[in-house]
Amino acid sequence: MTLVPQVILKPRKARPFFAGHPWVFEASIDRVPRGLEPGAEVAVHAREGQFVARGLYNPQSAIRVRLYRLVDEPLDYDFWAERITRAVSLRRDVLKLEQPEAAYRLIASEGDGLSGLTVDRYHRSLVVRFSSLALYLRRAAILEILERLPGIDGLWSRTERGVADLEGLPRDEETAVATPQEPPILIREHGIVYRIDPRGGQKTGFYIDQRENRRAVARYCAGRSVLDLFCYCGGFSLAAAVLGSARDVLGVDSSAAAIEHARENAVLNGVAAELVRFEAGDVFETLNRLRSLGARFGVVICDPPKYARRARDLDNALKHYLRLHKAAMDRVEPGGLLVACSCSGSVDRTTFAQVLAEAAVQTGRTLQILEERGQAPDHPIAASCLETDYLKCMICRVAD
Repeated sequence: MTLVPQVILKPRKARPFFAGHPWVFEASIDRVPRGLEPGAEVAVHAREGQFVARGLYNPQSAIRVRLYRLVDEPLDYDFWAERITRAVSLRRDVLKLEQPEAAYRLIASEGDGLSGLTVDRYHRSLVVRFSSLALYLRRAAILEILERLPGIDGLWSRTERGVADLEGLPRDEETAVATPQEPPILIREHGIVYRIDPRGGQKTGFYIDQRENRRAVARYCAGRSVLDLFCYCGGFSLAAAVLGSARDVLGVDSSAAAIEHARENAVLNGVAAELVRFEAGDVFETLNRLRSLGARFGVVICDPPKYARRARDLDNALKHYLRLHKAAMDRVEPGGLLVACSCSGSVDRTTFAQVLAEAAVQTGRTLQILEERGQAPDHPIAASCLETDYLKCMICRVAD
């Protein structure tokens, strides 16, 4: 057993961590050794002296210690290799996702016991995001393990500005490891081909977590007009047209670059511009214009960006969700479908359903939730950290 500095918890604060919750916030900590460096490996102990877990310390983060190991053994190269191997096995052996041109999440941070590390696979390339300073400081070992995985030609390592500021990471840093395929990369999802730019796109280039939801929503689109709000590069729009045989589709996003990307994806799949149209514009302005025209749709899809990054953003986020879904619900024809999504982890399922119910009341509509869905299974939910159940996708019928 290797001796490491001890972080002591306050009285009666240890229970969640004995159960495996990976985040120790400042409010739970009683004592930290003087001079403890950011990224240091620590042993967390209860006030009464019991060992709780091994973790990594960051005084600059709201999460002071991220926990990884419930036994008092080192967080060394072999440990990271074992955790990464276990994550790969889930996707390969259980979920059977290792297919040519596939796109999926290879490592899902807390969902795979690797808090602060996200890895997405696009065909033969990996995109690695660090959201923990301590893991970023260990990136050489982690990237070496990932680079040696079978079937991988190379990878990009990225940091993002918003997360970097919270963790003390370098902003917008990108590093190419080995010889990754130059963008764009072609991936295939349910028979639809998408061009992915891991370096310039949102997140890591594609919303992989909505993969199964795109197919589920397509089942309701046959013969209907579809409005896809916050369409990004056209995932839901193309699924509605190609898989769902929609009558016509309008995709809207504020990013002109995303709209151009969506149009390229439509052409790549031989989808006529008359069937699927994409417009760059503010979603609320577009909804107001459609209202003035009296336009209604058989299916309206709302997949907005994350409105609540932290718990303190919750009240403001709920106001945004209410405003959005009132406006969207107003454009659903009687008996049509509203697909309401939220990727804000601090907005739980019950609260999100309550927002939709209030939007229905305020618009004078009747709402029936037909399906309550979440992220694809390559984004597993850690039973010890239910905050990993972050994506809500509710397919609802709207009546007058």
